[in-house]
Amino acid sequence: MQRREFITLLGGAAATWPLAARAQQGDRIRRIGVLQGTSAEDPESKTRRTAFEQVLQKLGWTQGRNIRIDYRFGGGDAAVIRRLAEELVVLAPDVIVSTGSFSTGALLRATHAVPVVFAIVPDPVGSGFVDSLAQPGGNATGFMQFEYGLSGKWLELLKEIAPGLKRAIVLWDPAITAGIGQFAIIQSVATSVGIDVRPVNLRDAGEIERAITAFARTPNGGLVVTASALSVVHRGLIVALAARYKLPAVYFERFFVADGGLISYGADFIEQYRRAAGYVDRILKGEKPADLPVQAPTKYELVINLKTAKALGLAVPPSLLARADAVIE
Repeated sequence: MQRREFITLLGGAAATWPLAARAQQGDRIRRIGVLQGTSAEDPESKTRRTAFEQVLQKLGWTQGRNIRIDYRFGGGDAAVIRRLAEELVVLAPDVIVSTGSFSTGALLRATHAVPVVFAIVPDPVGSGFVDSLAQPGGNATGFMQFEYGLSGKWLELLKEIAPGLKRAIVLWDPAITAGIGQFAIIQSVATSVGIDVRPVNLRDAGEIERAITAFARTPNGGLVVTASALSVVHRGLIVALAARYKLPAVYFERFFVADGGLISYGADFIEQYRRAAGYVDRILKGEKPADLPVQAPTKYELVINLKTAKALGLAVPPSLLARADAVIE
């Protein structure tokens, strides 16, 4: 074959390659960013990611085949989360999934163009993330954790399972709107429940340990653990301190109770990640976040650890047991 003929043949073949590639691959590889406020090694974080990817796969999206998922983990550090939010936006993904108020707020300050699907966010309207639940507007939509009013229920449950309680530490993150909102509601019901409450910042593990150790020196005390990435980051320490000092504690999610906590009341966060995958699918297929309503949890779970109750010397009221969705024995 003459050199000129070979080059002509090569050029003709090359012209067909893009068509062949499109035929083999279908659509281009789509890019999804995921920003989690917790650490990559956290077992609950891993479970959420697995659930998210499993639903995406059922909907026809497979990591490495037609999607690429870029995960980022803040480890409960506000400065790191802000930096990672900007980093993900620079990657120009087709959609970003965020967990919690702080991560969502950081992303929405970094972009008004990239679609954002949030999960586990209390009061997204009050936080300024969407215009309304039915018509979000802007570039964000997703799944509510709860309305702030639910926070008062935690204190009521704590009093119900430990009637002798007079005082409670409220572990919160004052740096996020959700932390302020939750504590305000807890404060508002404290008098009617007959419990004196005071806040303790979740920011530093040493501060948590010092505060709980000092608090435990006086009897009839308990803990309320509000929802935040820092609560998840420090959950091993919090559950261990509650056990060490025999403090009844109420939590916002069942995985605390599975790890030895006393009682929890809240939404199923794994289910929120499954549902978030459905919204990601719809956005990748052309729908706009502004047209997808924010969805509230369809159910809240009450979970009680009877083994922990026994260790604390608490007799769980039959009426409370009857309402429980799950009991760990």
